[in-house]
Amino acid sequence: MEQVHIEDRTFELFIRYESIKDRVMEIAKEISYKFEHLDPVFLPVLNGSFMFTADLLKNVNIKSSVQFIKVASYQGDSSTGQVKSLLGLSDSLTGKHIIILEDIIDTGLTMKHLLEELNKQNPASIFVVTLLYKKESLQYPINPDIACFNITQEFVVGYGLDYEGYGRNLRHIYKERVNSKQ
Repeated sequence: MEQVHIEDRTFELFIRYESIKDRVMEIAKEISYKFEHLDPVFLPVLNGSFMFTADLLKNVNIKSSVQFIKVASYQGDSSTGQVKSLLGLSDSLTGKHIIILEDIIDTGLTMKHLLEELNKQNPASIFVVTLLYKKESLQYPINPDIACFNITQEFVVGYGLDYEGYGRNLRHIYKERVNSKQ
């Protein structure tokens, strides 16, 4: 599909799944090499990172564990300016090597909050991997260790990202078409 309609908006194809898959496989190899003997804990940030996490972890070939966390600062297509911790961690991260898996770093608010909370547990290290990185939108100085794709001000859906809860299931990533609001 070159175009999708979600609620009151139209989105056009932006990043094909094949490109996403290739980039995710590259990153999986890099992580496997970098963390080979460190037994990292992957912390996928739900809900948006679920597809990215699944594809990445299928290609990581080192001893590791996974704990899911859920934080949110979005409503509709923009940040609310507040972070809500919705699901916490079940195990201590003291002395562990943490790899955060995020769908998108936009303003940086969610990641800033998450890093502050995780640092309270005294981990050995924190490594941030994001599918999409909007450096131009940053309001907080967040620099991921790995960004799969750098994007500008596009509002995107698909491959786990949503608009009003819809579009997460789309295989490709789509960007909002200019003047698509009906």
